[in-house]
Amino acid sequence: MKIAVLVKQVADTAAKIELQPDGSAVRLDEVQKVLNPYDEYAVEAAIQLKEQHGGEVAIVNVGPASADEAVKTALAMGCDRAMVLRDEAARGLDPAGVAAILAEMLAREEFDLVLCGKQAVDDDAHQVGPAVAERLDVPVVTFVTSLAVGDGTAVVGRDADGIKETLAVPLPAVFSCQKGLNEPRYPSLPGIMQAARKPKDVVTLADLGLNLAPRVARQGLSLPPPRAAGKVLAGEIPDQVKELVRLLRNEARAV
Repeated sequence: MKIAVLVKQVADTAAKIELQPDGSAVRLDEVQKVLNPYDEYAVEAAIQLKEQHGGEVAIVNVGPASADEAVKTALAMGCDRAMVLRDEAARGLDPAGVAAILAEMLAREEFDLVLCGKQAVDDDAHQVGPAVAERLDVPVVTFVTSLAVGDGTAVVGRDADGIKETLAVPLPAVFSCQKGLNEPRYPSLPGIMQAARKPKDVVTLADLGLNLAPRVARQGLSLPPPRAAGKVLAGEIPDQVKELVRLLRNEARAV
């Protein structure tokens, strides 16, 4: 079985987020960067399928040179090789542009299965996986929480907005993975040592014959307003209840 996993490097979710002075972007110079947490579920699922059925797992990534660290994490977990695009011209592309690149990279080989995280925690777009499937003209199932493969078909469970579904999907197909699918393993010390020696194919937009421009332009970013200080109610309990109801009705507009 030949499996591809789409991965992205993102800012650590525990990092304090600050914006550039002009509000054009997030300041990432001194922020710890990690493998996108939802992509970890996809990587783990791919490795488990390889352990069950044999074959190989290829990591596919579009990003700056610093994204090599996220790729190494996936390789250290147990993936076999990497396919990466490193091109300054790809910086700032929207999800449609990134999907076009990934689909072109995938189309050069015949993969039985393509896995990705349900979203990247930096932009929360939820778009790249389905857009890749559309370009490859293969089925796609999002928000996958269970996955079993056999006889050219995948049986997947998905959970979205409280609705649970079980679907049988012919392969090849694209699945986006979320929490609950598995428990991602930690890279082992031997895995970390081997990751740097695993094959990595590096391409540019020119190699792929692509000339892309963003379809969506970011106008600006702003942090949420500071949360107002809470109020402590005083007096007897009946008086506090009356005051609480008044505040909910007149200030919070909750009732």
